[in-house]
Amino acid sequence: MNWMFLPLRRYFEISGRSQRREFWLYFIALWVVNGAIMALFGAPVSYTNGMNFYWGTQTSLTGQFLVGLIALFTLIPSYTVSIRRLHDIDRSGWWLLVWLVPFVGWFVLLIFFCLDGTYGRNRYGNDPRGRGMADVFR
Repeated sequence: MNWMFLPLRRYFEISGRSQRREFWLYFIALWVVNGAIMALFGAPVSYTNGMNFYWGTQTSLTGQFLVGLIALFTLIPSYTVSIRRLHDIDRSGWWLLVWLVPFVGWFVLLIFFCLDGTYGRNRYGNDPRGRGMADVFR
């Protein structure tokens, strides 16, 4: 649970590095919370309109308000943990702008977010896992 809330404690902190565990557990927690809200405040909907078929969940106004409130509250920590994650693989936070390129940019960022961080110190700080040069020779 500590890893899920660490980005919220480091709300405005862009400097430094975040390891994969912190990044992915934070976003999985957000997905679980949004899924729980959809399950509690949503209703399954399906209809046919001519040749179109729609099946999904229609969320009540309360559910939409809660999802919007959570999205607004977690917007800044989501960006800052993403920037720190890019720092962990020794990339600039400006790489986050590759998200604006549809499909290719999303795939590139997914690959970057899945990569292991650089061993030891890099230009953005010490290794958050505590690995140093001594760990390489063990």
